[in-house]
Amino acid sequence: MKENDAVAIETPRRQPTLDEVAERAGVSRSAASRVINNAPHVSRAKREAVRRAIDDLGYVPNATARALATQQVGAVVLAISGDDPGMFADPFFAEVVVGVNSVLEETELELMLSLATSTRGQARLEQLLRTRQADGVMLMSLHGDDPLATLADQASVPVVFGGRPLTFEPRYYVDADNRGGARLATEHLVKSGRRKIATITGGLDEGAGMARLQGFQDALAVAGLDNSLVEHGDFREDVGSRAMSRLLERAPDLDGVFIASDQMAMGALRVLGQAGRSVPGDIAVVGFNDIAGARHTAPPLTTVNQPIQALGREMARMLLALMAGEQPSPLILPTRLVVRESA
Repeated sequence: MKENDAVAIETPRRQPTLDEVAERAGVSRSAASRVINNAPHVSRAKREAVRRAIDDLGYVPNATARALATQQVGAVVLAISGDDPGMFADPFFAEVVVGVNSVLEETELELMLSLATSTRGQARLEQLLRTRQADGVMLMSLHGDDPLATLADQASVPVVFGGRPLTFEPRYYVDADNRGGARLATEHLVKSGRRKIATITGGLDEGAGMARLQGFQDALAVAGLDNSLVEHGDFREDVGSRAMSRLLERAPDLDGVFIASDQMAMGALRVLGQAGRSVPGDIAVVGFNDIAGARHTAPPLTTVNQPIQALGREMARMLLALMAGEQPSPLILPTRLVVRESA
């Protein structure tokens, strides 16, 4: 060959990705992965679409990823730290489940629900994780030094937290801006001319309850107002009723109250009506969550909206990312004030 003869160098062809296979097949990334790894719970139509996409693109699975994926059993767990079956009637948890399911229904994964505060519930969840009967776990509503946190730390499957526990900050979590939302609510009361402002807290052994109390205290401290008028609650309607009665006894001249959940605010509104206090004329009321029922109280409830279904959706998406070998960043969802007639 002469010195000046050109030598053609062939550029190596880029290997197609799993995302490209999924897009070509018109399925989710998780569904494509399960087809490639011969996992169960995938419809025949999806299997055929993925296999055609693999042939069309010339996709070659990564051997290591395939070895891991074949261990999947096709189910994930939403574990809630509570042993009261009635909590599933709470609109908050119901909307979280709707959000989680809206993401998982695009995959072939089954959703299992677990109440895991009792010793029996914890043992059942521990057995489930130890024997790898699930591919991942979402944990919600942890209290104080909740043993579920230890179970999560020892789990051999991916774990995503819904909300941040009080005692530590997990690596993977989705939360709402509880402190910022409570600050917005309390600032609204101050701007409307209220000066004797109280709060009914959520459970202070939960991250959300403590964050909402801190937001209340932040706003009143900046306004130069007393922020010590506090009654403790736990997010339930009957507890809100009792706490409101105690506040009226402690501070008859009360003119504003921030309540850490709409459920408790509903109970408080009932007590105020029975006591002959007009809302918002005598006492302005602001809640938190913006559940559907907040629009139908008398008067309609001013409240802090947190995107509850989005919380569930993002938890599920984060778990799927972890199961696919990715390392997503923690996520804090914004909150906003929704002004209605109660304040």
